[in-house]
Amino acid sequence: MQIDNSLTIAALKPKIQTLFELSGEKIRALEKRWDPANGTPVFTAAGLYTTRGWTEWTQGFQFGSALLQFDATSDPWFLGYARTKVQASMAPHLTHTGVHDHGFNNVSTYGNLLRLIQEGRSEASPGEIEAYRLALKCSGAVQASRWTTIADGRGFIYSFNGPHSLFADTIRSLRSLAVAHQLGHVLLTEADRRVSLLERLLQHASVTADFSVYYGEGRDFYDVRGRVAHESIFNVNDGSYRCPNSQQGYSPFSTWTRGLAWIILGYAEQLEFLNSLADSDLDSLGGRASIEGKLLRAGEATCDFYIDHTCQDGIPFWDTGAPGLPFLKNYLKKPSDPANDHEPVDSSAAAIAAQGLWRLGSYLRKFSRRHSDGRRYRQAALKVAATLFDTPYLSTDPAHEGLILHSIYHRPRGWDSIPAGRKIPCGESSMWGDYHARELALMLLREAEHLPELKFFNVGK
Repeated sequence: MQIDNSLTIAALKPKIQTLFELSGEKIRALEKRWDPANGTPVFTAAGLYTTRGWTEWTQGFQFGSALLQFDATSDPWFLGYARTKVQASMAPHLTHTGVHDHGFNNVSTYGNLLRLIQEGRSEASPGEIEAYRLALKCSGAVQASRWTTIADGRGFIYSFNGPHSLFADTIRSLRSLAVAHQLGHVLLTEADRRVSLLERLLQHASVTADFSVYYGEGRDFYDVRGRVAHESIFNVNDGSYRCPNSQQGYSPFSTWTRGLAWIILGYAEQLEFLNSLADSDLDSLGGRASIEGKLLRAGEATCDFYIDHTCQDGIPFWDTGAPGLPFLKNYLKKPSDPANDHEPVDSSAAAIAAQGLWRLGSYLRKFSRRHSDGRRYRQAALKVAATLFDTPYLSTDPAHEGLILHSIYHRPRGWDSIPAGRKIPCGESSMWGDYHARELALMLLREAEHLPELKFFNVGK
């Protein structure tokens, strides 16, 4: 990536305002057309949102997007719409024992609703507030119950693939455990054993840092600092680590860039959350210095890898080892080209990673006094945002229901739409890509307008 140190949030503000103007139109259009009987919208085909039966992990992004829209514009229609939909549709997600997606679905909805109330942006009755609090407590405990213990006694939240499977994605679902812990909740297991949600959060973050993230220390022949394995496989009989794997990437030994992006954002947000806790909360769990040191090491390594393995304008290809990349000569020294004939880019990875780059940069400036490193990450985030919030990535066509174009879902399975006359998927959007672009834009807008920082854990205690 070619970082532009002259970029400022003020210069991006007109693009952010345009994004939210388009965003509101697209949310309304989708609500008008979408039939809930068809399931949850996942990604677009020929510009229209469609569904894909795998797991219902994007419904929280659908309704959460309206809450972000309200936050940015104060238009009450979006708050009313989201509140009604959440109350009518999201309850099954709270006790969904089969997925690792609670942070995606429930913090994006119940969490945003409670945050807006806490920030004085929305009013609610005491009963409604308590319902949101109870929802988030349940969600965090259910997510934490998907637990595999490994050989050294630590453990992780296992993916929907089963108890052997640690996904990079799940680092951002730690939001559910963080919020539930903050609200005073614990997980009760057999014999009424009380399990700390904070302890499970930190163990999962630690195991992910050790097995999903590489540090250039010779762990295997493809050990490059900051590289991420989408999936890590463990033997459930003895808890031993077996090998890297990838479900949605090209190979276990290359980096699926959306998995990389989840890691970047997940660690940055957890570092912010840990700084809201007292030292005494962490003393019995390893101590602040050790815990934050491990999370920061993983966060910096992956941020650096993203910057080094991304096109000049900040948009990555869907996998850093994708087989068609050698045909794109010097692609890292050029702006991204979503219309190429060899490999698709993934704008959703960029939207997620940009927010993590900004948050980690802000963390370094505020808590580590590393202003130069912090500025580098923040300027990288602005570079990505400047690209995403403009053509050819920002969708300006009112007939297209997506907000951010050129998103990729599951390249190995061939789920992504390839337009007629083209060789690779392009021109389509995803519910998670659109949500995270809105979240990125809102985060930057709040800073531009000197408003409180956007934090998922601003939900009270």
